[in-house]
Amino acid sequence: MSVDSITPKPESIPSQPPEFAQVMGHPRPLWMLFMTEFWERFAFYGIRWALVLYIVAQFHGGDASGEAPANRTYGAYLALVYAAAIFGGYIADRVLGYQRSILLGAAIMSAGLFMIAVPDPRIFEFGLATIIVGNGLFKPNISTMVGKLYGVADGRRDAGFTIFYMGINSGAFLAPILTGILANRVFGTELMPEYKYVFIASGIGMLISLVWFWFGRSELKGIGLPPQGGTSSARVMYVMVGAIVAIPLVYFLLAKLGATALAWVLLVMFIALCLMLMVEGIREGKVQRDKVIAMLIIFAFNVLFWMFFEQAGSSFTFLADKIVDRDLGAAGGFIFPNAWFQSVNSIAIIALAPIVAVIWVWMGRRNIEPSIPRKFGLGLIFNGLAFLLLMFALSSLVSDAGKIPFWTLFMVYVIQSVGELCLSPIGLSMVTKLAPMRLVGFGMGGWFLSTGIGNNLSGIFAGIVSGETGMTTDSALSGYTFGFWALLGAGVLLFLIAPLIQKLMHGVK
Repeated sequence: MSVDSITPKPESIPSQPPEFAQVMGHPRPLWMLFMTEFWERFAFYGIRWALVLYIVAQFHGGDASGEAPANRTYGAYLALVYAAAIFGGYIADRVLGYQRSILLGAAIMSAGLFMIAVPDPRIFEFGLATIIVGNGLFKPNISTMVGKLYGVADGRRDAGFTIFYMGINSGAFLAPILTGILANRVFGTELMPEYKYVFIASGIGMLISLVWFWFGRSELKGIGLPPQGGTSSARVMYVMVGAIVAIPLVYFLLAKLGATALAWVLLVMFIALCLMLMVEGIREGKVQRDKVIAMLIIFAFNVLFWMFFEQAGSSFTFLADKIVDRDLGAAGGFIFPNAWFQSVNSIAIIALAPIVAVIWVWMGRRNIEPSIPRKFGLGLIFNGLAFLLLMFALSSLVSDAGKIPFWTLFMVYVIQSVGELCLSPIGLSMVTKLAPMRLVGFGMGGWFLSTGIGNNLSGIFAGIVSGETGMTTDSALSGYTFGFWALLGAGVLLFLIAPLIQKLMHGVK
C-alpha cells in the first residue's frame, strides 16, 4: 500500500501543520478522518453488543454458567485491542508512518471480522486475535493525526477532538441498531438471533472505512507519511508478516492465558512503557519530564474509569437481558432490544458533545475552565453517579417479577456518557500535548494501554458480578455498590491533587 506518490515528503513537512481549507471552522481533513473513524467504529461497536451473548449461546449451550467466562473473554479482548495500540503507535512513529499503518490495520481488521462469523470456537478466537492486531495499527494513529491538524497553541484543538469523538459515536450509535435488526428480525428472531450477520455487516463497515481513507488521504498534505528514509514498500510487507506472526501470540494471550494472568502481562507492559516515556522525557529536559509524569498520573486514573465504564458490553448486557424490564408496551407490546442499549451512550454523546464543547469554550474565555485533571475527576464522579442509580434501582425499585424499570439502565448510559465526555476526548487531546514530540504515537499507545488494562479488569469484575451461576439481583447490587465507592473516591482524590498535576503540566491546558 504505497503512498510514495503523495507529496510533500515527510522531511519537507514543517513542524506547524500545513494551511488547510476550513470547513465549519476546522481543517477540512478533520471531516475525512471523522468519516474514516465513523465506519471503523461502526465495525467495532457493531459486534460489541453481541459478543458475550453469542459466546454463551454458541459455546456454552445458552447456560448461565457461561456468563462469567464470556465476560472475561470480552474484557481480555478489549484489553488486547487497546494494548496492541502501543505497538501500532510505535510502528507508525518509526517504521510505516500513520497513513500506511491505518490502511494496513483496516485490511487486517476486516479479515478478522469476517472470521468470527464462522461458528467454530477456534476460528472465532483467532478472528478476535486478528481484529486485535488490525485495530492496534489503526486506532492510535488516526487519533494522532487529528492532533497533527492543529498547532500546539491552537485553541480549537479540544473542540476538534470533541467533533472527532462525535464521529466515533455516530458509527457506534448506528451499528447496534442495524446489526440488531439483522440478527433479531431480518435473519433471526429475538429467541434465536443470527449473530453471524452482525459480524458480516461489521466486516463490510470496516471495508468502507478502508476505502474512504484510501481515497481521502490526499487531503492531509503529507501529514502521516512514512518517517524519513521509510518510503520503501518493503516495509509494508515486513510489518504485514510481523502482524501475521503476532496473531497466534495474541490468540494465546486471549484464549489460553486467562484474564488474571493477562492483567499481570499488561501491568509489565505498562511499566515498560512508562519507563520508555520517562527516559525520552528526561532526555528532552525538565519541562518535558514533568509533562510525562503528569500524563502517567492521568493514565492511572484512566484505568479505573474504564474498569467500570466497560460494564456496558459485559455485565450490563446480562443485566438488561435478565433483570431490566424491557417491555415498553402497557399490554405486552414493544420489547426494547438488548442491542439498542449500546446505542444510548452514542446518541447521548452526539447530543451532548456540542454542548460540552461550547461549555469548555465559554468557560475558557472567562478563565474558569476546569483544568485537565479536574475534567478527569468529573468524568470519574459522573461514572460513579451512574452506579449510584443502579444501587438505588436494585435495592428499592425491584418489581415482584424481579425486574428493575427500563429507565434506570437507560439513564445509567446517559450519565456515564457525561462522564465520558469529561474524560475521553480530553485524554486524546492531552496526549498530543504532553507526550514527547518524537513519541506522540507511542504516547497515544500508552493512553490506549491504560484503557486496555481497565477493560481487562472490567471483564474480571463483570465475571465476579455474574458469579458461577449467572447474574442475580443480589450479585449485581453488591458489585455495583463497590463500583460507586471506588469511582467516587478516585474522583475526589483527583480533584484534591489537581493543582499538583497542573503544575507538572507547565501551562498546558
